[in-house]
Amino acid sequence: MCDDLMAPGRLSWKQLARVQDQKNIAHWCTNNLRLRESLLPHYTTRGCPATIYIVLSTEWIFRTFAIGGLTSTDSEFSCSLPSERISGYLSHPGDIVIGGTFMVHVDSAFNDIDFTRKPQELQCLTFAPEYYQSMQALVFAVEEINSDTELLSNITLGFQILDTCVTLRKAAQGALSMLSGGEGITPNYKWYKGGRLAGVVGDSGSSRSILMAQILGLYRYPQISYFATSPLLSDRYLFPSFFRTIPSDEFQMRGLAQMVSYFGWSWVGLLASDNDYGQYGFQMVKQEITNAGACLAFSEIILTGQYNRNAPYLAQVIKRTTAKVVVVVAYNFVVVVEELLRQNVTGKIWLASESWSTSGLLSIERYQGILLGTIGFAIHSGHMPMFNTYLNSLHPSTNLYDPFIKEFWEEAFSCKWLSQENIVLRIENTTEICTGNEKLGTILKEEYQRESLTVYTAVYAIAWALHNLLNCTPGTGPFHHGHCASISSFYPWQLLHYVKNVNFKTKGRKQVAFDAKGDSLAVYDIVNWKMSTNGKLEQVVIGIYNASAIVGKTFNVDKSGITWINNNTQIPLSKCSLNCNLGFWKVTVPGKPSCCYDCAQCPQDAVECHPCSWDTWPNLQQDRCLPRTTEFLSYKEPLGYSLAATSFFSSLIPLALLGVFYFFRKTPIVRANNYSLSCLLLLSLFLCFLCSLGFIGYPQAEMCLLRQVAFGMVFALCISCVLAKTITVVIAFNATKPGSRLRKWTGVKVSSTVIIICTSIDFCICVTWMTFFPPFPELDTYTKPGFIIVYCNEGSPLAFWCMLGYLGLLSSISFIVAFLARQLPDSFNEAKLITFSMLAFLSVWLSFIPAYLSARGMYTVAMEVFAILCSSWSLVGCIFVPKCAIILFKPNLNSKEHLMGRGRSKKT
Repeated sequence: MCDDLMAPGRLSWKQLARVQDQKNIAHWCTNNLRLRESLLPHYTTRGCPATIYIVLSTEWIFRTFAIGGLTSTDSEFSCSLPSERISGYLSHPGDIVIGGTFMVHVDSAFNDIDFTRKPQELQCLTFAPEYYQSMQALVFAVEEINSDTELLSNITLGFQILDTCVTLRKAAQGALSMLSGGEGITPNYKWYKGGRLAGVVGDSGSSRSILMAQILGLYRYPQISYFATSPLLSDRYLFPSFFRTIPSDEFQMRGLAQMVSYFGWSWVGLLASDNDYGQYGFQMVKQEITNAGACLAFSEIILTGQYNRNAPYLAQVIKRTTAKVVVVVAYNFVVVVEELLRQNVTGKIWLASESWSTSGLLSIERYQGILLGTIGFAIHSGHMPMFNTYLNSLHPSTNLYDPFIKEFWEEAFSCKWLSQENIVLRIENTTEICTGNEKLGTILKEEYQRESLTVYTAVYAIAWALHNLLNCTPGTGPFHHGHCASISSFYPWQLLHYVKNVNFKTKGRKQVAFDAKGDSLAVYDIVNWKMSTNGKLEQVVIGIYNASAIVGKTFNVDKSGITWINNNTQIPLSKCSLNCNLGFWKVTVPGKPSCCYDCAQCPQDAVECHPCSWDTWPNLQQDRCLPRTTEFLSYKEPLGYSLAATSFFSSLIPLALLGVFYFFRKTPIVRANNYSLSCLLLLSLFLCFLCSLGFIGYPQAEMCLLRQVAFGMVFALCISCVLAKTITVVIAFNATKPGSRLRKWTGVKVSSTVIIICTSIDFCICVTWMTFFPPFPELDTYTKPGFIIVYCNEGSPLAFWCMLGYLGLLSSISFIVAFLARQLPDSFNEAKLITFSMLAFLSVWLSFIPAYLSARGMYTVAMEVFAILCSSWSLVGCIFVPKCAIILFKPNLNSKEHLMGRGRSKKT
């Protein structure tokens, strides 16, 4: 420890003695133990008697002596810092101490400060039983842990608890007092007389928690709040040692806005307090409500420091508004409710944040007419075994160390303890005297245990962190070289490591863990304020909100179990303007929110008047929405079944011609025109006719994916066969010339190679298309009014036109080669027929392009089917029909002599 203290900024007494004009001070302090203990910050009684940490400058020490802050004699010197008495302090010793700050009082009296005298001590007012009950949850948890033989065995926990009295001043006092060991406030100084401070449970308010987190974070002391919900505290850079057992406001505020949409309200008011909690909630709820399409009738701030001037104004705003729903994000809503009661403002539905949704101060009989039907977010409830038994055991005679117990007793039973000060009060009034025989079981409320549970959980989180630190195995510890921390001398940052990683279940089976931001699971109860059997307001759970659930499942609310204003069970409306009747449309009013509009009769040509859904369309009278007609090339349509019948019967023609060629395969005209290629071409034409059927019917995903590929591949095969036949004709003629080298190319190798190469290129185009830009079915509701056009989106228009362009390229090459070979001898010449077939083929597809681009709906598909049928018929009619006519009807021309004779006559 001596090495730790020898650091920059620290000075030994011998070094201090060399400082000019202060050597006497050093001499006195070195020889005076009392002076060292009271003056020198971070003085350690063991190991380093001559080392101090210079927090207060030597100039301050000198001035303290000079102005009399240090009194001295030859034998003794004493010095002290100005201090303030800390009231409302509750403590119990232990080996390790857990600090706690609580808002036992919810109001305080402020005195004017004129800086001419010492400010008076702050006075706490308005005792809050529910917060006192939460404070007792810390004491209960500590006692329960101390009696547990498994958790922190042989270690006794103590506590130091301070009432912050809703002020930053008291919160800072509490943090500094705990850091100083509970013996007054000395900055940067720690008394080691009691147990070591493990961490702090608190505070309930976000503003106070932020202030405490800035102090405690400097030393890395774990701080676990049970009620501070500001999202700012999730910033680990600013608040590295802060945790909380209550969800962040980020989830609650989003949930409040979602609740507005959940109940169908579009016209709401918004109230928020002027502290950190209220201002963040104000901004986030306002934004979320607007994003959801609702509008704010008003948005006002509750000025917590100006109740008397602000509350009457707010009551007037709420009274004048037409909004039935008001969202309130505030801690102290009592003053506003009092003013609403005075002005008799009723008939509003209040959406409460969790800070007041279960408030006991508001759940009294006189507020029934205003707050009945309130819906709010509440801390998720749980179970603390034996906590009620513990609370019932509290009594002023047995809890003498508790400075709040008598005040709690007076508030709970509306009585006064008899003392010298209130004897006159007893005589002049009929105030009941507290006897101590009153029974707490009659006034303790279950709803107060929500916040108590978060306190209970926070204490256990620190206890489990200490337990894990205690049970660390040397060599496997989380610190440098596997070291473990000592339970008797751990540093705050060492315990902070264990707090970050706690994961346990409470005795009520609640799972507890912190995320990377120090937040807990965002789950809330939804409560409804109803009348109880005894005529008082009570908060009944009607559902749950889980922010981590999937979209649409975050709310689980029993709408039938909700009681609204005047015990109504129907969800009330809150709209600036009522819905327009059929045949009318919304007309925005200048200067008003979008939710406020007038209703005007729809003109005949205004299709946008009524908000029809995407699959419906307004009728001619503009007073209702009719289902849109679905349009696609159907088998039930005349055009569809005509094309389907044509495709089917056309596909039989190539098969019939294939049969003719098979039976007459040994005749000269068949053998002279490459029998194998002719058969392959006829089969490909058969498939060409059939592939057109894939374009008819409802566009399914599989159909969209395959129909263009099937069309491209069979036509590529077909045109490749035509090109192969043309090349074969040219090679066969030139091979008959004496000395020709083309004789070796007259076999089937050339035609097979041409077919394989040409179809492979088209295959690669189709595979690339299907892999990267696959076609898919799509609905078009814009092209044709009143119709939903179901069609196949080709995925990539470029890929479609590349495939079509490649077929055009093959056809063009076939046409050119056939045209150049048209003058060859008739006995071998098929070029003239191929020339005419390719000319017809190209003409069809060149006509198809503008027709395809200009057509709409099912006619686009019909144009492609028509082009497929026409181009296929051009090949069948121009190439095979003349040959089959000779074979079947003019067999005398199907002879070798005739073919050779014609050939010779041509030469001469």
